[in-house]
Amino acid sequence: MTALLALEDGRVFRGESFGATGTSSGEMCFNTSMSGYQEILTDPSYRGQIVAMTYPEIGNYGVNELDAESHSPHVRGFVIEQLSPISSNWRASGTLHEYLVKHRIPGIQGIDTRALTRHLRTQGTLRACLTTEITDEAEAVSRACGEPYAGVDFVRQVTPEAPYSWDPDQTASPRWIVRTSCPEAPLTDAAGNVFEKLPPTLHKLAAIDFGTKRNILRSLRRNGFDVTVFPATASAQEILAAGADGIFLSNGPGDPEALTYAHETVRQLIGKKPLFGICLGHQILALALGGRTFKLKFGHRGANQPVKDLRSGRVTITSQNHGYAVDPDSLPDDVEVTHRNLNDGTVAGLKHKIHPAFSVQYHPEASPGPQDADYFFQEFAKEVAAAKGTGV
Repeated sequence: MTALLALEDGRVFRGESFGATGTSSGEMCFNTSMSGYQEILTDPSYRGQIVAMTYPEIGNYGVNELDAESHSPHVRGFVIEQLSPISSNWRASGTLHEYLVKHRIPGIQGIDTRALTRHLRTQGTLRACLTTEITDEAEAVSRACGEPYAGVDFVRQVTPEAPYSWDPDQTASPRWIVRTSCPEAPLTDAAGNVFEKLPPTLHKLAAIDFGTKRNILRSLRRNGFDVTVFPATASAQEILAAGADGIFLSNGPGDPEALTYAHETVRQLIGKKPLFGICLGHQILALALGGRTFKLKFGHRGANQPVKDLRSGRVTITSQNHGYAVDPDSLPDDVEVTHRNLNDGTVAGLKHKIHPAFSVQYHPEASPGPQDADYFFQEFAKEVAAAKGTGV
């Protein structure tokens, strides 16, 4: 079946349908990761977006439940150059095509994703319509132009309705490992997956869920945190009443400046408990501290973004997924820029000079991506321990 991808500026791509049939519109973006397509599909930060993968063949290892970053996909559509005809992996429980059909996500393959990516890099982020139903190009372009995105509060669409305890039975957080690296196989499941044992919990953590990935919650638990997840709309009073030792601000979708309720909540939490933010949480922390954000021309989405720690000079390769950045000139004097993206110089990390509050624009938990920056979870655990007076 023929599928059509129309951009709001009139550029149209025709290809072959896979996944679900139908029509969907959203903001068009691209991701440069070579693998990890299931994690990308299920990352809540992609709410309201159609994602194109720049790597030419996608779907070769299928899908499985363990690699999902949330309960279901959040993308509005999926764009690739070639769908693998087979899924070859012992962990696979199905194919990418079947997965998208199940979750009613339309896909298109057989288009020139390099041309699409170059167009977005030149023209900037555009809205798009992906359809198997509309054959008239002008109508599809019109549908793309009519899709609201700027200023929409997508966080309310992905945040939980009520607080909950993350992984109370200790089965969702153990790290997956290769069996040969751990002959004793301390933890296994029915499918043959092998996992490391979890350390004991040392600190209570309140995680504000703006659209968090499961691997962030897993990483926090692996570093000794007993995590209670709160909705993005929870008040500072509700969060503090839970008696947490630290507070985490998660990633999430959309425009950070539209989340004024979150700015106010975080503003009231600064100085009360140690704070750590990732991605959207980083932007919200900056806004709560008096800074501003701006929209990037085409965003940073991929597992190969170089970041420099300005304090040590160390460069790490990071996984990123965001379309907005913090304006460094807007930050007050008591906020320090700690990290910079080496591709374009944008702010990739900051910290408060007085209060224990810091954040990074990228994803230390990766999934997909390199593990270079996962030490931030250990740093946060040390901040929390120091605030508790344990000196760890």
